[in-house]
Amino acid sequence: MKNRSIKDVVATFSIVAADPETEELGIAVQSKFIAVGSVVPWAKAGLGAVATQSWANTSFGPKGLALLEKGYSPQEALDMMLAEDDEKEFRQVGIVDARGNAANFTGDECFPWAGGVTGKNYTCQGNILVNEETVTRMAEVFEKSTGDLASRLLKALDAAQAAGGDSRGKQSAALLVVKPEGGYGGFNDRYIDLRVDDHPEPIKELIRLHGLYKLYFYKTKPENILKIEGERAEKIVRALNKLGYFEGEYSGNWTAKHQEALKKYYLTENFDERIADDGYIDGEVLDFMMNQVMSG
Repeated sequence: MKNRSIKDVVATFSIVAADPETEELGIAVQSKFIAVGSVVPWAKAGLGAVATQSWANTSFGPKGLALLEKGYSPQEALDMMLAEDDEKEFRQVGIVDARGNAANFTGDECFPWAGGVTGKNYTCQGNILVNEETVTRMAEVFEKSTGDLASRLLKALDAAQAAGGDSRGKQSAALLVVKPEGGYGGFNDRYIDLRVDDHPEPIKELIRLHGLYKLYFYKTKPENILKIEGERAEKIVRALNKLGYFEGEYSGNWTAKHQEALKKYYLTENFDERIADDGYIDGEVLDFMMNQVMSG
């Protein structure tokens, strides 16, 4: 048996979850450990998601997903991996499959408080925690929350920190969500992959980054498509002038030159996914533009 020190452990709390309706699978995690996102979360669209922590056996990520792909349940996959691990009592693992079946394991040698809880479509687990409430509160908030899977995972993670969190403190956090063709341009399944590797408030920073991610990459909601006319058109032209995309006054008509300037703004600010039809604008992009003008 190797010598074990508390400084070597991936002391963390995480939630692994599935949304069978949207086919999304994800993990949210926080730890007093640098770059926790490079160690704990593993997921594959259509199969499942795995969190491996404590003295993390990172082979459990790809192995667990491979076993799910062969048709084993999360509990069966977990049992098979642990049976081959001589140091299983130092491990902590959570697994969810695409149907929402979940399982977790906490070895007897994990530093306290350590444990987990499973429910429909999720498993929560943590080690070296202030208290058990860190995990139970994470589960409660996930069950009661609404919205897309990423938002629910972050709400649960934030609630876990407020309930106690890692007894050693805070350092890094990560959010990984996969779904079929969910990646940029639909070329892969990595829908959201955000990491805060070293920060005094990693969960708050992760939530901030997710807010930006939603702005840049989430699709425009139909109710947010606004016609460019009247006072709104005048405001947009003034903003484009101030931000350096257009020169000239608004004459009362939205022209091709105005539209060209707006398109340049979209592409420069990386709003590729929110480009509206000519003569229309995404309301969230408009709000972002107005905030830029106000802070400029």
